[in-house]
Amino acid sequence: MPLIKDFIDVILNLDKYLGEIISQYGVLTYGILFLVIFLETGLVFTPFLPGDSLLFVAGTFAAKDILNVFLLFFTLTIAAILGDTINYWIGNYFGKRIHIKQEYLDRTHKFYEKYGNKTIVLARFIPIIRTFAPFIAGIGKMNYLKFLSYNIIGGILWVAVFVFGGYYFGNIPFVNDNLTYFILGIILISFVPVLVGLFKKRKKNLP
Repeated sequence: MPLIKDFIDVILNLDKYLGEIISQYGVLTYGILFLVIFLETGLVFTPFLPGDSLLFVAGTFAAKDILNVFLLFFTLTIAAILGDTINYWIGNYFGKRIHIKQEYLDRTHKFYEKYGNKTIVLARFIPIIRTFAPFIAGIGKMNYLKFLSYNIIGGILWVAVFVFGGYYFGNIPFVNDNLTYFILGIILISFVPVLVGLFKKRKKNLP
């Protein structure tokens, strides 16, 4: 399990590894961050990549004038919006080729037409679900212009909250000294809605 151990180490010490990337690649760091956020939102098999925590940590580097916060915000917002867009069209394309009952497809379509706006925006703030929501929206044939508008709103809000959160809190000594705990906290808080949803579903199914 050394691979899993290394992955956890990277996630919990993002500041250390991002610092090494910046010192080694300089301005190309923006491209690397773009790629990570794009893959995390754009491909259903890469939901394990850091999203919320990476945005926050990148913001803390901007607070130290190591990265430009506005370039960071613009670059990662484009990555997030483009990632969801690609994910939508992948779902739209493969939805026709995956053997799913038409009844389920019709239900999914109705759900996304009725609640898709909230789902696309709120899913941005929930790991894993963030990656699958646009894919399922594509399978469900959610109206693309409707999807795109909420994709843009969700992408802007998501990146802004975490990048500027890291930027404005990054220079606080307590945050700097306990950044690993803040990263862990962000990860745990991000999963709260999922756990609440599972708890409610389980409670509903109880006799």
